[in-house]
Amino acid sequence: MATVTFDNATRVYPGTERPAVDALNLHIEDGEFLVLVGPSGCGKSTSLRMLAGLEDVNAGRILIGDRDVTDVQPKDRDIAMVFQNYALYPHMTVADNMGFALKIAGTPKADIRARVEEAAKILDLTQYLDRKPKALSGGQRQRVAMGRAIVRQPQVFLMDEPLSNLDAKLRVQTRTQIASLQRRLGVTTVYVTHDQTEALTMGDRIAVLKDGLLQQVGTPRDMYDTPANVFVAGFIGSPAMNIGTFPVLEGYANLGRARVAVPRNVIASLTDADKNHITVGFRPESLDVVPEGTADAFPVIVNIVEELGSDAFVYGSLTNEFGQAASVHSGAGEAQVIVRVDPRQVPGKGETIWVKIRPGEQHLFHAGSGVRIAV
Repeated sequence: MATVTFDNATRVYPGTERPAVDALNLHIEDGEFLVLVGPSGCGKSTSLRMLAGLEDVNAGRILIGDRDVTDVQPKDRDIAMVFQNYALYPHMTVADNMGFALKIAGTPKADIRARVEEAAKILDLTQYLDRKPKALSGGQRQRVAMGRAIVRQPQVFLMDEPLSNLDAKLRVQTRTQIASLQRRLGVTTVYVTHDQTEALTMGDRIAVLKDGLLQQVGTPRDMYDTPANVFVAGFIGSPAMNIGTFPVLEGYANLGRARVAVPRNVIASLTDADKNHITVGFRPESLDVVPEGTADAFPVIVNIVEELGSDAFVYGSLTNEFGQAASVHSGAGEAQVIVRVDPRQVPGKGETIWVKIRPGEQHLFHAGSGVRIAV
């Protein structure tokens, strides 16, 4: 097994000026499961392909263990890749598909069979070894693609959105299998996804990218509790965090008629670029439904209620009479607030509920730069 290091690795595609990946510095420990996550076009797949040797590195370098592989051919990097589409040979059996790379490498037949059977046992594919891919379900085909990577016994697994083609239920089941399999094998794994739920549930650590730039690296809990900036705050978490920018008056962020206390050291750290405003984030579970008239509470008009059995979420809007408060936005869109409510006391559509941010559960960011302010 081996560590992986991106040392100021940069990729600029021909004909473009802005790098697809810009000076990426990232160290992945031996045996770690690291998830690269971000919106489409953020550079996560390009980073993975640079590590695989499928994209040139225009500046910086990439190391696997202590070995600089920046200019090494893909076949000599001792990595195995699992793609979004299964890329199985339709005319070959499952066993032949899984062992094909070993066959090309000249591995003895007995060794190939032993490794294929071992991988099939791990992946619960033993009874399908003599079938062709067309006789398998989507989840089974994805497991065959995983098996093809496992039999090579590489130093590093690379996975590029391997669950995107599966239905929702199978995706949940397969991501659990992949995470437990990786822990069993102990192979360093770099996993790319745009699905932040996958990232939170699978990764030992998560690296969030945006526009080719690394935004933050940390454990799922770090990302959720202490996002480094407004982008990470809005991207990590489901449902998304509510975020708004408000004026600071007399030690409070004013959300229309409601207000949130801002610590003195935070007010002192505001810069000219903030223009005496602060960006406040608060998660759906950090809001309490309170009686009308409660101090510092604000009204939310219920648009939709999402009932999930154990949870319920209100997607609501703020009225313009609350001025700046109407600028709050979330994953549901502009001027929308998401509130987690008691699933046994769900308000009706069109009702108005009053909510209040729990003390100490807000996240504060510079209005100018979007960077988190340490409290």
